[in-house]
Order: sequence, then C-alpha cells, then structure tokens
Amino acid sequence: MENHKRGRQSFALPEPPVITAWSSVAGKKEAEGPLGHTFDETSRDTYFGQSTWEQAEEHMQQRSLRILARKAGIPQEQFGLVFSGDLLNQCIGSSFALRNTGIPHIGLYGACSTMAESLLMASMAVAGGFTDNAVAMTSSHFASSERQYRFPLGYGGQRTPCAQWTVTGSGAALVCSQGQGPRITACTIGTVTDLGIKDANNMGCAMAPAAYSTIRAHFEDLKTGPEDFDLIVTGDLGQLGKEILLELARRDGVSLGGKLTDCGTLVFDNTKQDVHSGGSGCGCSAITLCGDLLGKLSSGKLKRILFCGTGALLSPTSTQQGLPIPGVCHAVSLKGGKD
Repeated sequence: MENHKRGRQSFALPEPPVITAWSSVAGKKEAEGPLGHTFDETSRDTYFGQSTWEQAEEHMQQRSLRILARKAGIPQEQFGLVFSGDLLNQCIGSSFALRNTGIPHIGLYGACSTMAESLLMASMAVAGGFTDNAVAMTSSHFASSERQYRFPLGYGGQRTPCAQWTVTGSGAALVCSQGQGPRITACTIGTVTDLGIKDANNMGCAMAPAAYSTIRAHFEDLKTGPEDFDLIVTGDLGQLGKEILLELARRDGVSLGGKLTDCGTLVFDNTKQDVHSGGSGCGCSAITLCGDLLGKLSSGKLKRILFCGTGALLSPTSTQQGLPIPGVCHAVSLKGGKD
C-alpha cells in the first residue's frame, strides 16, 4: 500500500477527492454581513421556527443536509458517511439532526476547528477507499453558545473588546471520489497547543499559536509555502488573533502578509456590525467556506487555498476552574475545479 503520509502531521492525496456540492444556512446578523448573498438560506428568526436555540441549531443542520442533497441531485439516503459536530454539550446539535435518518454518523468535537476537522476526515475516508462519498458538516448558534460558555443573554454582561461574536449558521460539504468541483489535495492534522491563556473572552489569542504551528507543519511536511496559495484562510481567530498569528510568523522569518485572511474577519462588517474582534463558532468557518470560498474555487476566481480551522478546546468546567485554554488547528489544501 502506498504511504501517503508526509512528515509528522500531514498527508498528500494523490487522487484528490472532490467537493461536488456544498450548502450553507445562516441567521439574521450573518445575512446582513458582507457574505450574506452567498448563503443558500437565511432566517430572520433566531429560533428558526423552533422552541429553543438548541433545537434551532439542530434544525440548521437538518436544513444544510437537505439543501446539500438537493444540490448534489441525490437523496440523503445515498450519503455514505456524515462527519459532524458542534459546540453544544455532547454535540446534541449534530446527533439530534442525524437521528432516524439511517445515515452512518461519526460525531466529532474540534470546537471551532470542526469544519476543517470534518472535511479532513471525510477526504481521508474517501481517498482511502472506505466510502464513495462523505459529508462534512457543523454548526453554531450565538445564543446557545453564550448561554453555555459565558453568560445568559438576559444577564446583559459587557463584552470585552477582544471578544468575538459566535456565528449562527451551519455549513455542509459533500466529498466524493469522482465528479466536478474543488479538490482536496493534502491535509495536516494539528497538535494541541497551550500557552497558558485563561481568558475565555480572548480565544483568538489562545488559538493563534496552534494556527501557526499547523501552518508551519503543513509547509515543512509538504515542501510548500505561502507563495503556493492564493489565500491562507484561518477560522476563526478574529482580528486580534490574526494579528498575533502574523507576528508569530514574522518572528520565525515567514511572511504571510497579503495571503492571510480569517473567517472571523470576513463574515461580518466590523465597521457596521458591533462584533468587536470578529466572528467565531463552528458555523463561522463553515458558512464562509460553504457560502463564499468554495464558490470562488469552483468558478476559478481562486485557484488554491489553505483552509485552517482553529478551535479553542475549553469547557464551562475548565473555565470555572481557572484552567488555561488549549488550542488546535487542522489544515486542508483545496485546489480549484478549473485550472
């Protein structure tokens, strides 16, 4: 069997799987942002017609999956596997969304890195010949995240300048062994990095070292560099985390300037929408990728991007106990469908 591993953390995919369809569902604030026109479906109702915010998140994933099936032109029953996760305790947004569908499901938790993590796992499963197709999916909801990780919305707590706004949204991508669309050529599995940051309102700072660690590993393992990509897209460091990442790279003699962008700074307009340091949450990178970036890769507006999902691996318990926030980042190299 051919060994596809490169270096310590990376894998090359000689027969790159194809993302043949993708879908995105977003909330009101996201629809009002600069990427609003790229989403398949939006809702002005934060409950999405449901009774609770957690049920709204389940509904978003169900809608993403249905839209994905419609765009792929196949029934949901023909999805080979679904890799998905979310921010809710025990990932109930994902498991409840998949219940009674009959679709084989593997639940994941990578915090805000889950879109990249699920895409990485789906691509490896397809490239390894274990399934003809697999879905990568995730979601987050502003209200459910605030209630779980910080304060109930009715508390009226003051948000710090470094805080980010959890995106209400869900994204899904169908990865296939054959077809037309952007291709996944390589991936890098991140390592958990902890530099002792304890402020749950400053997750961009906590995740930035993990982002740089994974980006550097991708370059070293696959003998590539910033010049080989149109964009290096992190998600979701926000403005502060992005600046820290640029500084970490600069100190190491690596120039990411002009190539680096972040989903947390793309999904909202920080001059018109009060989101402080930018967007966050599993849904942030999911709807940015499945709403905007994959479309640009498919049309040829972008030729190659490095999609780097970042996650802050905290829990309410760890925060209450005063523990630091470990970070992780997974990277997926995407090549446009048109050369």
